[in-house]
This record gives sequence, C-alpha cells and structure tokens, in this order.
Amino acid sequence: MKTKKVVVGALAAMLSLSVCSLAPAVAAGETVQISVGKVNAEAGAAFSVDVSLADIPSSGIQCLDFAVSYDSKVLTIESIEAGALVKNGSDSKDLSASLAPLFEGTVNSSEGWASAAWSTSTDDASNGFKSDGVFCTIKGKVASGVANGTVSDLKIIPIDRELYSKSGVKNKEISCGYEKDGKPVKYDTTLVNGSVTVGTPVTTTTQPPTDKITRGDANCDGSVDMSDVVLIMQSLASPNKYGLNGSDDKHITAQGQANGDVDDSVKGITNGDALKIQKWLLKSITEL
Repeated sequence: MKTKKVVVGALAAMLSLSVCSLAPAVAAGETVQISVGKVNAEAGAAFSVDVSLADIPSSGIQCLDFAVSYDSKVLTIESIEAGALVKNGSDSKDLSASLAPLFEGTVNSSEGWASAAWSTSTDDASNGFKSDGVFCTIKGKVASGVANGTVSDLKIIPIDRELYSKSGVKNKEISCGYEKDGKPVKYDTTLVNGSVTVGTPVTTTTQPPTDKITRGDANCDGSVDMSDVVLIMQSLASPNKYGLNGSDDKHITAQGQANGDVDDSVKGITNGDALKIQKWLLKSITEL
C-alpha cells in the first residue's frame, strides 16, 4: 500500500503530497502558538532552549516547519533535536517513516539559522500532534569572550525553501497544518520569540519598608520637594525603569512607596499622591 505523506522542508523533493509544500491551502481559521524559550548561559558554556507548541486545535497537526534565526557571532548552534511531542512513537506507526525521517533538524551556521521540519502520513491523522508540549530543543554553545549582558535573539522565521515543489517562489510563511478530504489545511500561527542572554541573571531583592514613615519623601533623601513628585510620576509612567524593581539606580523603593502614599483615599502609589505633595509644597494644603 502506498502511503501519502505531509511533506515539509527538504523532504519535499522526495515525496509527492504536502500540506505544507503544495498550494493553494485552505485556511483553517484557527491558530497555533509556537514559543521559543529564554535562557541565560555563561560565555563559553553550553545552552539548551526548548521550542514549544500550544493551543493545538482538535484537528491536530500533521506537518510543521519553521526556522529560528540567531546571532552566529554570539552563538554556535550544534543541533536541533526532536522534543517530546515528536517522540510519541509515530516512527513505529507511520509507514512513511521508512521513506524518510518524520523529523529533520538542520543548522545553517553561515546564515545564522536552524530549521525544524516534521510531517506524518496523511492516511492516519492519529499520528499527528493533538496536545501541547515541546516540539524540539535547540542546543549550542556561547562564544568565548562574549560580554555579560549580550543578548542573541532567537526569532522564529519561515524556513528557507520553495513555496512548493518547482514553484520557483520563495516560502514566506510558517507552515503548520493537516489534510482534510484530500486538501491541505493551514493554521495561522502566533509566534513568541526567545533569546539567549550571556551571563548569570541578576537577582535583586527589595527591602521591606520600615515602621518609620516620612510622609511625602518618595526618594528617601530626608526632605520633601518636587523631586519626590517627579519620582512618583516616573514610577507610574515608566515602571520598568523607575518602578519598585526598575533598572534605574534611582528607582522608587518599597520605603519610598510607603513614604509617598499620602493620599489616604486610595491605598498605594497613584497620581493622587503626587498631586497632594505638590499642593502641600504650594501651601494649598497645610499637612500631608
């Protein structure tokens, strides 16, 4: 018995039918999420990043291919290996596995991308992905001498191949789908990119406020002035920089939040606290 196969990537030249590689394809109107993890690794050390699938529709997935780009000056990708979703016993059940492997990982270090392609027989959709999980794992090494804090983004991109066999048209989409009634059906994809950050992540600890409260002194400098108003507004407008765990050296602290919470009608730091301090400085009110 001949077995049709949903073809992706380099397998397209070997086999005849493809959800991913034949056009046109019917839109499924459903979306699959592909997510690349974020990890830290020291310069010269190995790293491992999982690529996961989520929100897989009930129809399942019978083919998937995409690539992940990276900075080849920072990272060396050594392999892209099948994850738990792929290692579900499909090779022993799918007759097309004897023609070509169901999963194929390829690394193109000169262009800075690694691709993953997977497909299963169209004769039996039961071998497709039905649940969320890890699709593949990217393994590699950080270059020696790379400065701490350097980030190499891991960005999901379309795999570098023809749109379909002998089309002469470059593929511009992430391929993800299945076959229904002899026709390819494609899912939309939501992409969550990842990264490798060089160095050990910095852990910051926030000191709890003391029992001693100096009302209005948001920057804890021992006095109440317009700089306290400014810091409160900055912490609200740019929390990543000036909030409780902000990146700026002069971000607000837990003690500063306790001091600055002068608007008794609302608990916590708000614009109302900044306004009340400003009114007190202008002597519109007599106490904080």
